[in-house]
Amino acid sequence: MIQVKNLSKNFTDKKRGIIKAVDGISFDCHPGEVYGLLGPNGAGKTTTLRLLSTVLKPDSGTASICDYDVVERPNKVRAVIGFLSGDTGLYRRLTGREIMRYFASLYGLSKDDFNLRIKDIESILELSDFLDTKTDKLSTGQKQRISIARTILHDPPVLILDEPTAGLDIIASRAIIEFISRARTSGKTILFSTHMMQEAERLCDRIGIIHNGQLQVQGSLENLRNQYNTQNLEEVFLKAVDLV
Repeated sequence: MIQVKNLSKNFTDKKRGIIKAVDGISFDCHPGEVYGLLGPNGAGKTTTLRLLSTVLKPDSGTASICDYDVVERPNKVRAVIGFLSGDTGLYRRLTGREIMRYFASLYGLSKDDFNLRIKDIESILELSDFLDTKTDKLSTGQKQRISIARTILHDPPVLILDEPTAGLDIIASRAIIEFISRARTSGKTILFSTHMMQEAERLCDRIGIIHNGQLQVQGSLENLRNQYNTQNLEEVFLKAVDLV
């Protein structure tokens, strides 16, 4: 479970001064649920996910994952999350299997556990055709699937995914969306950011619309449509951020 209360993070820019990247947001996400942070580029989505993954420290507010505070117990948090960052790189000279074997050692997985886990992941993400190919030879979609495989290698109960389908073609995007749906069915707690309305409509149990670092509104898709008197999620978004 993810619990966020009044979380804030500021940055300082020489020209613009203090930038409130995340400005007092609060939300929660439960097992078996997909919570989507929907917003344009620069809205604060990525900063929020980096705060929750312990990559960044908040300036104020609190956040906990599986009852572990992200500031006080970051190592515990990292053990229970799978974090997919938008700028996560792969080792170009290694194959997907070699990369995951390396991360398995970091997670403390035994050889037998790794072999069992990689067999399951290979099937779930359809990796068999390129798992043993060096990653610099892979397509963008194939690389993203390897990145997700690495993210879920230790079978974490919580997944934090930053724009997981960004830049992918429709086939690669579909595979990843289907994976997220299966992960929800298996009881995972899933938080992911997106700026794509179709993804949010298809996947999310609840949506938080974020703009200028603030959570403008949150709720189920049905509730948001009723609140703004429209069936069009794009129109809901535009009304929530006062653009119409």
